[in-house]
Order: sequence, then C-alpha cells, then structure tokens
Amino acid sequence: MKKLKFPLIIGLALISGIALSFANTNKTDNAIDSDESQGSEVIYLDKTTFKEKVFDYEASQTWDYKGEVPAILDFYADWCGPCKQLSPVLKQLQKEYGDKIQIYKINTDKEKELAGTFGIRSLPTIVFVPLDGEPQAAMGFRPKNDMETMIKEILKVEK
Repeated sequence: MKKLKFPLIIGLALISGIALSFANTNKTDNAIDSDESQGSEVIYLDKTTFKEKVFDYEASQTWDYKGEVPAILDFYADWCGPCKQLSPVLKQLQKEYGDKIQIYKINTDKEKELAGTFGIRSLPTIVFVPLDGEPQAAMGFRPKNDMETMIKEILKVEK
C-alpha cells in the first residue's frame, strides 16, 4: 500500500517554516481595513471543493495542484484566537492581490479528514502553494508584512 507523500512534504515544510514563525513575531499590522472586497474573494473549502480546486488526494499519491494561480491554504478553527487575528489579514491580501492569488480557508473542525490527511497539528497552519514546486507551510499568526514577504518569495507574486 502506498502512503500519501503530502504529509511528509507538509512536515518538512513546517520544519523549514519554523524559522519564519520566529521572525518578526512582535510586529503588528494596523493597515487592515474592513472594506468589502471588490475583487476576488476568499473561498471556503470542504472536502469535495478541495479535491476539485486544490488537490485530489484520493486519486493521486503525489502533489498535483489543480489551480491556475498560486494559492494560500488557511487551515483554521472558529475557536482559535490567532486564526481570528489572521482572517482579516487574509481578506485584505485577497483584495489587494486580486486574481493573482487565491486564498482558501479550511475549517479543521468541520473538515477533520482534510486536516488529518495533511498532518495539520497547529492552528492556524498556512500553506503557500506555488504553481510550480512543492507547497510550504508556516504555523501561527503572521502580520500582513510577513505574509506579503512570503507571497513574494514563495509564490513569486508581486502586487
């Protein structure tokens, strides 16, 4: 029986992302506004839509991103304080980057299979999915300026 390689990829990405998690942890970002997005919207995924838009992990054992633009996957829970802090940052980034990236949110309480399949153990877990290459994950809240740096460096996207 073949094992899914993606949890290993996420595990390695989480380890490499630990350095990012300790960088700039004391910074805050007050540039988030509450205006409704005029461009693309953050999309909430369940198992079915995840397999359609991101990766059909039941059909493939190796990572094969289905999207047309780089993506950010936000594995979150409603009860998670840092997740609540991150949500307006992600909405603002989606508004600012428009159709250059797509931000997806996955509620780990409702989508336990997805969280388990991808080895999510810490919330929020943010997975950066470039068009080419392997996804990279970061754990915990990130201020907007850190997210912009990761979008530029990992997703290779500029505003």
